[in-house]
Amino acid sequence: MNIEAYNKLLKECESKNVTLVAVSKTKPVENILELYESGHRDFGENYVQELIEKEKQLPKDIRWHFIGHLQTNKVKLILPFVYLVQSVDSLKLLKEINKQSQKINKITNCLLQVHIALEETKFGLDEEELNQIIQQFDNSRMENINIIGLMGMASFTDDENQIRKEFEYLKSLQQKFSNVNSQLSILSMGMTSDYKIAIEEGSNMIRAGSLIFGNRS
Repeated sequence: MNIEAYNKLLKECESKNVTLVAVSKTKPVENILELYESGHRDFGENYVQELIEKEKQLPKDIRWHFIGHLQTNKVKLILPFVYLVQSVDSLKLLKEINKQSQKINKITNCLLQVHIALEETKFGLDEEELNQIIQQFDNSRMENINIIGLMGMASFTDDENQIRKEFEYLKSLQQKFSNVNSQLSILSMGMTSDYKIAIEEGSNMIRAGSLIFGNRS
């Protein structure tokens, strides 16, 4: 844990109205609790089983952000307590989240994950798929879902111009589709290595892990 780095990052985020999601995947409950006790509430997890185990052991007012690839058959396991699903990358997944949300009488907040990176291994929608989902969502009866923004991950590269270009593109998509869905207020982009560029390009939510908790062992 690097509380000094966390406090500096938090101050930077607060001065720019950016939400800081502390990415706690693979980190022990004790580390999360330490940050919680300093007042932090937004935590991001990538793996369903790990999130379930941590949620059982930690305070119930934590705002859990699911930021990993979510399989449809795992949706029902995290919906009762998840605060925001950031990684919706298909219409099939969106429909399953709506179906399971109906069963527990909950409206689930979601971000649509857009593929902006060079690496093909990263998940996400292309612009055409994003358009189809937003149009279908507006014309269907998915009443147990709020699509409140977009999420994206930039390429893993030292080329800052490439990263900036990708973030610019995601920001342009948010602006374009806000004309269709005025609720797209969240732009979740930027991690430990590139959050400064992301904020400069319009991000209002960043996901930082190693800067706060140290590198994963």
